[in-house]
Amino acid sequence: MKVEEFIFAESGGVPNNPRLPVLVYRQAIDVTENAATRIEQRFRANGWLGLWRNGVFAHHHYHCGAHEVLGIAEGRARLLIGGPGGREVEVAAGDVILLPAGTGHRRDEASADFLVIGGYPPEQHADIKSGAATADDRIAIDAVPLPRFDPVLGAEGPAVIVWHSAMHARS
Repeated sequence: MKVEEFIFAESGGVPNNPRLPVLVYRQAIDVTENAATRIEQRFRANGWLGLWRNGVFAHHHYHCGAHEVLGIAEGRARLLIGGPGGREVEVAAGDVILLPAGTGHRRDEASADFLVIGGYPPEQHADIKSGAATADDRIAIDAVPLPRFDPVLGAEGPAVIVWHSAMHARS
């Protein structure tokens, strides 16, 4: 499995996360059969909760109170990650995107069968923000705790190794 990392500066009022990279796991989960259920089972097994099934909003938004995982169960899409000056990311069934708190995202285009399984670490709840970030939003983003387990790879995954290293590098 290939894992891509992207980090974004603030863009167009979207705060992004200046320390933690977005992680894109390519073909992370076998989706040949019962895709949505398999993704949900993997996320739950690694302690990610608040699971939902839907798509991605077609407007820029971000979350100040949670990191968010997006598992692509069906179809494909082109997402803009990082706000107006961000990066277009093509995703397809089996891919997973892990967005650190504050990271802007929107759907630019998607197939008719596009289905996402989303979730959050324990005790984190997604607040949906679409306006310019405030000082309080930035404080909230900075206070979101790191997950104990990567949603795809558990204790040895990038959300643990890469994110924890990034946080220790800043202290």
